[in-house]
Amino acid sequence: MKLKAQIMDEQAVIRAVTRISYEIIERGEDLADYVLVGIHTRGVPMAQMISDKIFAHSGVRLPVGVLDISLYRDDLSKIGDMPEVNGTSLPFEVEGKNVILADDVLYTGRTARAAIEAVFAVGRPRTIRLAILVDRGHRELPIRADFVGKNMPTSRQEIVAVHFEETDSDTGVYLYEKD
Repeated sequence: MKLKAQIMDEQAVIRAVTRISYEIIERGEDLADYVLVGIHTRGVPMAQMISDKIFAHSGVRLPVGVLDISLYRDDLSKIGDMPEVNGTSLPFEVEGKNVILADDVLYTGRTARAAIEAVFAVGRPRTIRLAILVDRGHRELPIRADFVGKNMPTSRQEIVAVHFEETDSDTGVYLYEKD
């Protein structure tokens, strides 16, 4: 892979997450009925950032859970005989709640579909919304994000890589060209 450009630096990521958190506050009738679920791996620090921003602006702390979708993927047989399972941790009930799924990049929609299926495996939420840092297009399923940090049209020969301090030692969004 060859680095083409840095699309967002740390401050741009923070601004985008702040904007998403304001949109959630504006749409949320009663934030006490909302929970955030980060899709493992990079959706987790994003969900935590959203929770922190919502708390700073509204005084309400949304609980954050971790969702591992490995066993819900439709390409499981292509991943290998023993897919790496990282564990789901939802320290709250999803039954009757408004769930906001957080992830770094929305591409084909298959990850979001798997995440929705994984949430329904543990309960029936009132609603499920999707918060995405970067929407790069190329949908293969009828999935759209409710909260988007940045829309970024790409080609299929490009890779969008989101970095968070917690997972990558820096924060930013990078565009790579496939070899």
